[in-house]
Amino acid sequence: MAAEAITQLWESVWEGPKSYSEVENRVPQQRMDTERALVEQCLNGSDGAWEELVRSHSRLVYGACYRFTGRADDANDMTQEVFLRVFRSLHTYQPSAGAFRTWLVRLTRNLLIDHYRKTKKDQALSPLDDSSYKLEQTHGVEARADGLAASREASDLIQKGLQFLSPELREAVILRDIQGLEYREIAEALGVPDGTVKSRINRGRTELAQRLRGLGVQA
Repeated sequence: MAAEAITQLWESVWEGPKSYSEVENRVPQQRMDTERALVEQCLNGSDGAWEELVRSHSRLVYGACYRFTGRADDANDMTQEVFLRVFRSLHTYQPSAGAFRTWLVRLTRNLLIDHYRKTKKDQALSPLDDSSYKLEQTHGVEARADGLAASREASDLIQKGLQFLSPELREAVILRDIQGLEYREIAEALGVPDGTVKSRINRGRTELAQRLRGLGVQA
């Protein structure tokens, strides 16, 4: 396994949220207005609005669940459980208290922590979805095939490294570097100050890099 492949992959993960947030910053109010309208329609009994609410947020929820647990089957089950809880408690969401996405992330996070406390054991790892990460290849079919193989192996090592982090560091790294949430959104979802969020992310990144080196990855 080439260390360069892992280095490029993890750097792409860190860079991704930055550009994502820049786009998000341009339209936060538009997104919030759309979410609030969907929530209101859901509460008025619109099946179509509920389907759209789930469709537009399922990737966020599943991604967080999968990265945290490292198991596709657990992530699927927990994603269903999250939206079941959303359906049951949607009437408690208060738009004046913050964005729906922040409320959803907080609900997801609580479920993940409950899951962690119940299991408290090493999770078996399953391969990441090939579409999650791809290294750009420009040298023909063989190069692309080699690149995808390296990408899968690198992704597996990153996922394995995440499992070594404590829950508070893991969730901070996942929400920022993989899910692309802004520091403010993470702080609101976790109920901690911005400075605490940044500290956890920095510590998580440092510990993850150390774990990757322990797995034989050399920067």
